[in-house]
Amino acid sequence: MKNKLVLGSRGSQLALWQTRFVAQLLQSFFPLLNLEIRIIETMGDALLETALSKIGDKGLFTRQIEEKLLNGEIDLAVHSLKDLPTTLPDDLKIGAVMMREIPNDVLISTKFSSIDDLPPKASVATGSLRRKSQLLAYRADLQIVEIRGNVPTRIKKMEEARLDAMILAFAGVHRLGLDSFIKQKIPFEIMLPAVAQGVIGIEIRNDDVETEELLKPINDKNTETCILAERAFLRTLEGGCQVPIGGRADLNGDEINLQGFVGNMDGSATMRDSIMGNRNDAVELGRELAERMIKNGANDLLSATRKDAEKSHKKVV
Repeated sequence: MKNKLVLGSRGSQLALWQTRFVAQLLQSFFPLLNLEIRIIETMGDALLETALSKIGDKGLFTRQIEEKLLNGEIDLAVHSLKDLPTTLPDDLKIGAVMMREIPNDVLISTKFSSIDDLPPKASVATGSLRRKSQLLAYRADLQIVEIRGNVPTRIKKMEEARLDAMILAFAGVHRLGLDSFIKQKIPFEIMLPAVAQGVIGIEIRNDDVETEELLKPINDKNTETCILAERAFLRTLEGGCQVPIGGRADLNGDEINLQGFVGNMDGSATMRDSIMGNRNDAVELGRELAERMIKNGANDLLSATRKDAEKSHKKVV
Protein backbone atom coordinates (compact mmCIF):
# COMPACT_ATOMS: atom_id res chain seq x y z
CA MET A 1 0.00 0.00 0.00
CA LYS A 2 1.19 3.55 -0.75
CA ASN A 3 2.64 5.55 2.11
CA LYS A 4 2.30 8.94 0.34
CA LEU A 5 -0.38 10.68 -1.72
CA VAL A 6 -0.07 13.96 -3.64
CA LEU A 7 -3.40 15.79 -3.83
CA GLY A 8 -3.97 18.24 -6.68
CA SER A 9 -6.08 21.35 -6.03
CA ARG A 10 -6.97 24.74 -7.41
CA GLY A 11 -5.54 27.60 -5.38
CA SER A 12 -8.71 29.35 -4.22
CA GLN A 13 -9.63 29.45 -0.54
CA LEU A 14 -12.60 27.17 -1.18
CA ALA A 15 -10.64 24.65 -3.24
CA LEU A 16 -7.93 24.46 -0.58
CA TRP A 17 -10.54 24.09 2.19
CA GLN A 18 -12.03 21.16 0.31
CA THR A 19 -8.66 19.55 -0.36
CA ARG A 20 -7.59 19.92 3.28
CA PHE A 21 -10.93 18.42 4.32
CA VAL A 22 -10.24 15.36 2.15
CA ALA A 23 -6.70 15.15 3.53
CA GLN A 24 -7.98 15.24 7.12
CA LEU A 25 -10.51 12.49 6.40
CA LEU A 26 -7.84 10.30 4.83
CA GLN A 27 -5.50 10.97 7.76
CA SER A 28 -8.20 9.89 10.22
CA PHE A 29 -8.32 6.45 8.58
CA PHE A 30 -4.61 6.21 7.73
CA PRO A 31 -2.62 8.14 10.39
CA LEU A 32 0.76 7.15 8.92
CA LEU A 33 -0.11 8.25 5.38
CA ASN A 34 2.05 11.14 4.14
CA LEU A 35 -0.08 13.71 2.33
CA GLU A 36 1.06 16.61 0.15
CA ILE A 37 -1.18 19.26 -1.47
CA ARG A 38 -0.06 20.65 -4.82
CA ILE A 39 -1.73 23.81 -6.18
CA ILE A 40 -2.46 23.89 -9.92
CA GLU A 41 -3.83 26.93 -11.77
CA THR A 42 -6.63 26.21 -14.23
CA MET A 43 -7.84 28.15 -17.25
CA GLY A 44 -10.91 29.22 -15.29
CA ASP A 45 -8.68 30.77 -12.62
CA ALA A 46 -6.71 32.72 -15.24
CA LEU A 47 -9.62 34.09 -17.32
CA LEU A 48 -11.47 36.03 -14.65
CA GLU A 49 -12.49 38.92 -16.89
CA THR A 50 -14.54 36.74 -19.25
CA ALA A 51 -18.07 35.49 -18.63
CA LEU A 52 -18.30 31.71 -18.27
CA SER A 53 -20.96 31.62 -20.96
CA LYS A 54 -18.51 33.20 -23.42
CA ILE A 55 -15.65 30.79 -22.73
CA GLY A 56 -17.87 27.76 -23.25
CA ASP A 57 -15.42 25.17 -21.97
CA LYS A 58 -16.65 22.20 -19.94
CA GLY A 59 -13.19 21.52 -18.48
CA LEU A 60 -12.56 25.11 -17.50
CA PHE A 61 -11.69 24.40 -13.86
CA THR A 62 -10.37 20.86 -14.24
CA ARG A 63 -8.35 20.23 -17.40
CA GLN A 64 -4.95 21.43 -16.18
CA ILE A 65 -5.36 19.41 -12.98
CA GLU A 66 -6.31 16.33 -14.99
CA GLU A 67 -3.16 16.70 -17.09
CA LYS A 68 -1.05 16.53 -13.93
CA LEU A 69 -3.02 13.48 -12.81
CA LEU A 70 -2.57 11.71 -16.13
CA ASN A 71 1.19 12.26 -16.19
CA GLY A 72 1.61 11.07 -12.60
CA GLU A 73 2.59 14.37 -10.97
CA ILE A 74 -0.33 14.00 -8.54
CA ASP A 75 -2.12 10.89 -7.24
CA LEU A 76 -5.60 12.34 -7.03
CA ALA A 77 -7.48 15.54 -7.87
CA VAL A 78 -9.96 17.16 -5.51
CA HIS A 79 -12.79 18.99 -7.29
CA SER A 80 -16.04 20.74 -6.68
CA LEU A 81 -17.82 17.95 -8.51
CA LYS A 82 -20.16 20.37 -10.30
CA ASP A 83 -17.09 21.65 -12.19
CA LEU A 84 -16.07 18.20 -13.43
CA PRO A 85 -17.29 17.34 -16.96
CA THR A 86 -19.65 14.35 -17.13
CA THR A 87 -17.39 12.66 -19.68
CA LEU A 88 -13.90 12.14 -18.24
CA PRO A 89 -10.64 11.39 -20.08
CA ASP A 90 -10.38 7.66 -20.91
CA ASP A 91 -7.77 6.91 -18.23
CA LEU A 92 -9.50 8.76 -15.36
CA LYS A 93 -12.51 8.10 -13.13
CA ILE A 94 -14.21 9.38 -9.98
CA GLY A 95 -12.66 7.48 -7.10
CA ALA A 96 -14.84 8.83 -4.29
CA VAL A 97 -17.39 11.47 -3.39
CA MET A 98 -17.84 13.11 0.01
CA MET A 99 -21.18 13.34 1.81
CA ARG A 100 -23.10 16.16 0.16
CA GLU A 101 -23.45 19.56 1.79
CA ILE A 102 -26.82 21.36 1.49
CA PRO A 103 -27.11 21.79 -2.31
CA ASN A 104 -29.28 24.93 -2.39
CA ASP A 105 -28.27 28.27 -3.80
CA VAL A 106 -28.46 31.21 -1.40
CA LEU A 107 -29.22 34.92 -1.58
CA ILE A 108 -26.35 37.12 -0.40
CA SER A 109 -27.28 40.70 0.47
CA THR A 110 -26.53 43.49 2.91
CA LYS A 111 -29.95 45.07 2.31
CA PHE A 112 -32.66 42.51 1.59
CA SER A 113 -33.87 39.33 3.25
CA SER A 114 -35.17 37.29 0.29
CA ILE A 115 -35.76 37.27 -3.45
CA ASP A 116 -39.36 38.37 -2.79
CA ASP A 117 -38.03 41.27 -0.68
CA LEU A 118 -35.94 42.67 -3.55
CA PRO A 119 -37.36 45.93 -4.97
CA PRO A 120 -38.41 46.21 -8.64
CA LYS A 121 -35.42 46.16 -11.01
CA ALA A 122 -33.01 45.23 -8.22
CA SER A 123 -29.45 44.38 -9.30
CA VAL A 124 -28.49 40.76 -8.65
CA ALA A 125 -25.04 39.36 -9.40
CA THR A 126 -24.34 35.86 -10.72
CA GLY A 127 -21.89 34.26 -13.16
CA SER A 128 -24.25 31.36 -13.83
CA LEU A 129 -26.75 31.15 -16.70
CA ARG A 130 -28.63 28.48 -14.71
CA ARG A 131 -29.17 30.91 -11.84
CA LYS A 132 -29.94 33.79 -14.21
CA SER A 133 -32.58 31.80 -16.10
CA GLN A 134 -34.37 30.63 -12.96
CA LEU A 135 -34.17 34.04 -11.28
CA LEU A 136 -35.70 35.78 -14.27
CA ALA A 137 -38.34 33.08 -14.63
CA TYR A 138 -39.40 33.94 -11.06
CA ARG A 139 -38.75 37.70 -11.18
CA ALA A 140 -38.50 39.00 -14.76
CA ASP A 141 -37.90 42.56 -13.54
CA LEU A 142 -34.52 41.82 -11.94
CA GLN A 143 -31.34 43.27 -13.46
CA ILE A 144 -28.70 40.54 -13.70
CA VAL A 145 -25.04 41.54 -13.32
CA GLU A 146 -22.29 39.17 -14.53
CA ILE A 147 -19.73 38.44 -11.81
CA ARG A 148 -16.63 36.22 -11.59
CA GLY A 149 -14.08 35.35 -8.92
CA ASN A 150 -13.86 33.23 -5.78
CA VAL A 151 -16.46 33.54 -3.02
CA PRO A 152 -14.80 36.27 -0.88
CA THR A 153 -13.89 38.25 -4.02
CA ARG A 154 -17.47 38.12 -5.30
CA ILE A 155 -18.83 39.33 -1.96
CA LYS A 156 -16.34 42.20 -1.97
CA LYS A 157 -17.23 43.11 -5.56
CA MET A 158 -20.94 43.07 -4.71
CA GLU A 159 -20.39 45.48 -1.84
CA GLU A 160 -18.07 47.79 -3.79
CA ALA A 161 -20.45 47.97 -6.75
CA ARG A 162 -23.37 48.54 -4.33
CA LEU A 163 -25.38 45.75 -5.89
CA ASP A 164 -28.60 44.73 -4.20
CA ALA A 165 -27.85 41.01 -3.98
CA MET A 166 -25.93 38.04 -5.31
CA ILE A 167 -26.59 34.32 -5.72
CA LEU A 168 -24.01 31.74 -4.59
CA ALA A 169 -23.99 28.08 -3.60
CA PHE A 170 -24.62 27.49 0.10
CA ALA A 171 -21.79 24.95 0.27
CA GLY A 172 -19.04 27.38 -0.73
CA VAL A 173 -20.26 30.17 1.53
CA HIS A 174 -20.71 27.83 4.49
CA ARG A 175 -17.37 26.04 4.10
CA LEU A 176 -15.57 29.39 4.26
CA GLY A 177 -17.44 30.43 7.40
CA LEU A 178 -19.30 33.28 5.67
CA ASP A 179 -22.82 32.27 6.73
CA SER A 180 -23.48 35.76 8.14
CA PHE A 181 -23.83 37.02 4.56
CA ILE A 182 -26.62 34.52 3.77
CA LYS A 183 -30.09 36.05 3.82
CA GLN A 184 -32.11 33.23 2.21
CA LYS A 185 -31.67 29.57 1.37
CA ILE A 186 -33.47 29.58 -1.97
CA PRO A 187 -36.18 26.89 -2.20
CA PHE A 188 -35.82 24.27 -4.93
CA GLU A 189 -39.24 25.37 -6.22
CA ILE A 190 -37.58 28.63 -7.30
CA MET A 191 -34.09 27.41 -8.16
CA LEU A 192 -32.74 23.92 -8.77
CA PRO A 193 -28.99 23.66 -8.12
CA ALA A 194 -26.26 22.72 -10.55
CA VAL A 195 -25.74 19.00 -11.00
CA ALA A 196 -23.52 17.75 -8.12
CA GLN A 197 -23.61 21.13 -6.34
CA GLY A 198 -22.33 20.78 -2.78
CA VAL A 199 -20.34 17.61 -3.51
CA ILE A 200 -16.56 17.22 -3.27
CA GLY A 201 -15.36 14.68 -5.82
CA ILE A 202 -12.01 12.91 -6.04
CA GLU A 203 -10.66 11.98 -9.45
CA ILE A 204 -8.03 9.25 -9.90
CA ARG A 205 -6.36 7.20 -12.62
CA ASN A 206 -8.28 4.09 -13.71
CA ASP A 207 -5.34 1.79 -13.05
CA ASP A 208 -4.38 3.22 -9.63
CA VAL A 209 -5.81 0.42 -7.48
CA GLU A 210 -3.88 1.44 -4.35
CA THR A 211 -5.27 4.99 -4.31
CA GLU A 212 -8.76 3.67 -4.99
CA GLU A 213 -8.48 1.36 -1.95
CA LEU A 214 -7.36 4.26 0.25
CA LEU A 215 -10.41 6.27 -0.81
CA LYS A 216 -13.02 3.59 -0.07
CA PRO A 217 -13.51 4.51 3.64
CA ILE A 218 -14.32 8.16 2.79
CA ASN A 219 -16.73 7.51 -0.10
CA ASP A 220 -20.40 8.26 0.68
CA LYS A 221 -22.63 5.70 -1.05
CA ASN A 222 -25.87 7.70 -0.83
CA THR A 223 -24.25 10.77 -2.36
CA GLU A 224 -22.68 8.57 -5.02
CA THR A 225 -26.11 7.21 -6.01
CA CYS A 226 -27.61 10.71 -6.33
CA ILE A 227 -24.64 11.94 -8.35
CA LEU A 228 -24.87 9.02 -10.77
CA ALA A 229 -28.45 10.05 -11.59
CA GLU A 230 -27.69 13.76 -11.85
CA ARG A 231 -24.59 13.36 -14.00
CA ALA A 232 -26.36 10.90 -16.33
CA PHE A 233 -29.11 13.51 -16.75
CA LEU A 234 -26.59 16.25 -17.56
CA ARG A 235 -24.48 14.03 -19.83
CA THR A 236 -27.53 13.06 -21.90
CA LEU A 237 -28.39 16.74 -22.34
CA GLU A 238 -24.71 17.48 -23.15
CA GLY A 239 -24.76 20.44 -20.81
CA GLY A 240 -21.90 22.55 -19.46
CA CYS A 241 -21.20 25.96 -17.96
CA GLN A 242 -22.65 27.73 -20.98
CA VAL A 243 -26.23 26.45 -20.71
CA PRO A 244 -28.89 26.71 -17.99
CA ILE A 245 -29.38 23.17 -16.67
CA GLY A 246 -30.18 22.24 -13.09
CA GLY A 247 -30.64 18.87 -11.44
CA ARG A 248 -31.17 17.46 -7.98
CA ALA A 249 -31.60 13.88 -6.80
CA ASP A 250 -32.50 12.81 -3.29
CA LEU A 251 -33.01 9.46 -1.62
CA ASN A 252 -35.85 8.19 0.53
CA GLY A 253 -34.81 4.69 1.54
CA ASP A 254 -34.23 2.84 -1.73
CA GLU A 255 -36.29 5.31 -3.76
CA ILE A 256 -34.56 8.06 -5.71
CA ASN A 257 -36.31 11.22 -6.86
CA LEU A 258 -34.61 13.24 -9.62
CA GLN A 259 -35.73 16.73 -10.66
CA GLY A 260 -34.46 18.47 -13.77
CA PHE A 261 -34.53 21.99 -15.21
CA VAL A 262 -33.56 23.58 -18.53
CA GLY A 263 -34.19 27.15 -19.62
CA ASN A 264 -33.15 30.02 -21.83
CA MET A 265 -31.04 33.03 -20.89
CA ASP A 266 -33.86 35.41 -19.95
CA GLY A 267 -36.06 32.85 -18.19
CA SER A 268 -38.92 33.39 -20.65
CA ALA A 269 -38.87 29.71 -21.63
CA THR A 270 -38.17 27.02 -19.05
CA MET A 271 -38.87 23.31 -18.53
CA ARG A 272 -39.07 21.23 -15.38
CA ASP A 273 -39.71 17.54 -14.96
CA SER A 274 -39.03 14.79 -12.43
CA ILE A 275 -38.75 11.03 -12.21
CA MET A 276 -38.74 8.45 -9.41
CA GLY A 277 -37.42 4.92 -9.21
CA ASN A 278 -35.13 2.46 -7.43
CA ARG A 279 -31.68 3.67 -6.40
CA ASN A 280 -30.09 0.79 -8.33
CA ASP A 281 -31.41 2.36 -11.54
CA ALA A 282 -29.89 5.80 -10.89
CA VAL A 283 -28.05 6.13 -14.22
CA GLU A 284 -31.00 4.85 -16.25
CA LEU A 285 -33.35 7.25 -14.46
CA GLY A 286 -31.07 10.19 -15.25
CA ARG A 287 -30.98 9.25 -18.92
CA GLU A 288 -34.73 8.66 -19.04
CA LEU A 289 -35.55 12.05 -17.54
CA ALA A 290 -33.22 13.82 -19.98
CA GLU A 291 -34.62 11.91 -22.96
CA ARG A 292 -38.16 12.75 -21.91
CA MET A 293 -37.30 16.44 -21.68
CA ILE A 294 -35.52 16.28 -25.05
CA LYS A 295 -38.72 14.86 -26.60
CA ASN A 296 -40.56 17.84 -25.11
CA GLY A 297 -38.19 20.35 -26.73
CA ALA A 298 -35.23 20.69 -24.34
CA ASN A 299 -32.63 20.41 -27.12
CA ASP A 300 -34.21 23.21 -29.15
CA LEU A 301 -34.32 25.38 -26.05
CA LEU A 302 -30.69 24.69 -25.16
CA SER A 303 -29.45 25.15 -28.75
CA ALA A 304 -31.05 28.58 -28.91
CA THR A 305 -29.57 29.45 -25.51
CA ARG A 306 -26.05 28.44 -26.59
CA LYS A 307 -26.30 30.76 -29.59
CA ASP A 308 -27.56 33.61 -27.42
CA ALA A 309 -24.74 33.04 -24.91
CA GLU A 310 -22.11 33.25 -27.66
CA LYS A 311 -23.52 36.61 -28.80
CA SER A 312 -23.68 38.05 -25.30
CA HIS A 313 -21.17 40.80 -24.51
CA LYS A 314 -22.23 41.71 -21.01
CA LYS A 315 -19.56 43.32 -18.84
CA VAL A 316 -18.17 41.17 -16.04
CA VAL A 317 -17.83 42.77 -12.59
